[in-house]
Amino acid sequence: MRIAVLGASGKMGRAVIEAVEAAPDLELVAAIDQDPRSIPGPATMQRLSTIEELGEVDVVVDFTVASAARVSLPQLLRRNIAVVSGTTGLSEVDLLEIEKASSEGNCAAVVAANFAIGAVLLMKFAEMAAPYFSAVEIIELHHDEKKDAPSGTAMVTAERIARGRSEAGMPGIVDPTEHEVLGGARGAVGPGGVHLHSVRLPGFVAHEEVILGDQGQSLTLRHDSMDRSSFMAGVLLAVRNVGGMHGLTRGIESLLT
Repeated sequence: MRIAVLGASGKMGRAVIEAVEAAPDLELVAAIDQDPRSIPGPATMQRLSTIEELGEVDVVVDFTVASAARVSLPQLLRRNIAVVSGTTGLSEVDLLEIEKASSEGNCAAVVAANFAIGAVLLMKFAEMAAPYFSAVEIIELHHDEKKDAPSGTAMVTAERIARGRSEAGMPGIVDPTEHEVLGGARGAVGPGGVHLHSVRLPGFVAHEEVILGDQGQSLTLRHDSMDRSSFMAGVLLAVRNVGGMHGLTRGIESLLT
């Protein structure tokens, strides 16, 4: 299977290059970035500055930014090139356009907020637990180079918590705070009234904590990615399966069988 990496000079792009190189069933044929001279990898790999230069590949793995991905991913899909993307910050409109392009190109896309298996399980567990507690908040901690806040993972987690509560007939969460001494002290309010708190510090990679509370008890769910290699099993799982899929798949939970 021929693989290209989009956003290849970034930390996630570099991790994908290493993972694909180490996989005997995958062939790394191209890497794309604005400055192709900064792309690591084998001498045999094509270093490209635009997707227009890209030749025959089976799957493009994308770890860029939303402003670039919302343009490049539909273009790739319409060229009948399957896509696996971990770019966060894409809107619902962006995702619908990606879904439309995958249909027009007769190929598939997997777009996931997080490829770490543990993070996927945390989101599932949080959705399962949410109906049994009266309140829940999310704390996400990332490295200081992350551009968006809250993280895509935290947003998806909040959406799933809100869905779990709604399906159980529970109302949205009401914050009992009457006065914020400092504006923003209670974080941002996400779907279903779930509060989200973002931490950005050097030394972190990607971490999420979901705290559920009720009378006389609390439950804490936490996942920690200490190294970007934690995401690679999920990335390669999506890469190996996307060729047999159709349309847009959000997240990799459906692939964990």
